[in-house]
Amino acid sequence: MKTGLILEGGAMRGLFSCGVMDVMMEKGVRFDGAGGISAGAVFGCNYKSGQIGRPLRYNKRYCADWRYASLRSLILTGDLFGADFCYRELPDVLDPFDKAAFARDPMAFYVGATDVETGKAVYHLCTDGGKEDILWMRASASMPLLSRMVEIGEKRYLDGGVAEPTPYFYMESIGYDRNVVILTRPADYRKEKNRLLPLIRLRLRGYPSLVRAMETRHEAYNRHIDAIAQREKEGRALVIRPPRPLGIGHVERDPDELERVYQLGRAEALRRMGELEAFLGR
Repeated sequence: MKTGLILEGGAMRGLFSCGVMDVMMEKGVRFDGAGGISAGAVFGCNYKSGQIGRPLRYNKRYCADWRYASLRSLILTGDLFGADFCYRELPDVLDPFDKAAFARDPMAFYVGATDVETGKAVYHLCTDGGKEDILWMRASASMPLLSRMVEIGEKRYLDGGVAEPTPYFYMESIGYDRNVVILTRPADYRKEKNRLLPLIRLRLRGYPSLVRAMETRHEAYNRHIDAIAQREKEGRALVIRPPRPLGIGHVERDPDELERVYQLGRAEALRRMGELEAFLGR
């Protein structure tokens, strides 16, 4: 049996996942591997580096800094979440990401991004937290229309959530058969068609496969979440999700709101801890 931790994205909704993960780290819960998409990638990497509280700390500290996330950043850099600030200055200088601890930890960590030419998910195994790994994390979290495409090798990538909401089925395909899934939407949530599709078709007209993936993203998302719910009913997965909508946007400038969402995640993890430990056979 291989245990996996599966992390959905959702921008600042990911602070809910951080609350869950911090409680699990405090309780010594370990996994053979983890996989994250979008916010699940950029926040989830701290599980492997063992940095409890880091995403909450830097989000609260820099949420009002235009270099972190703002319309100004989008206009000046092409990225709503400033790439140089978020993926160099912050992890290298302002709130260091512990690359040595990340490399030492035996847990495998995968991130997923969407290949803009095919519209399909591509997964990367992060090993040392170095420049290539950080580039894949950035690609995984680069939202269409709000971010530049990320070039890695000869290919270009955008947000992994376009192709797949979570890495669940990828992780299952490589042998992870006992999975804990952290979602950032409540159980009754169903995604609807993107209202920006006319703009998406115009701006991304050179990438027809990517556009098609975005046109049907709501249907694929709902099928994916339903399939995970079925695994949950069968006892093959344990799903931790918010009990109600989190009520937070992609960008949040109020540190108290970030703290609120984080604490909701902690509370849900503490409530489910006995069930979680039984599921993992601890």
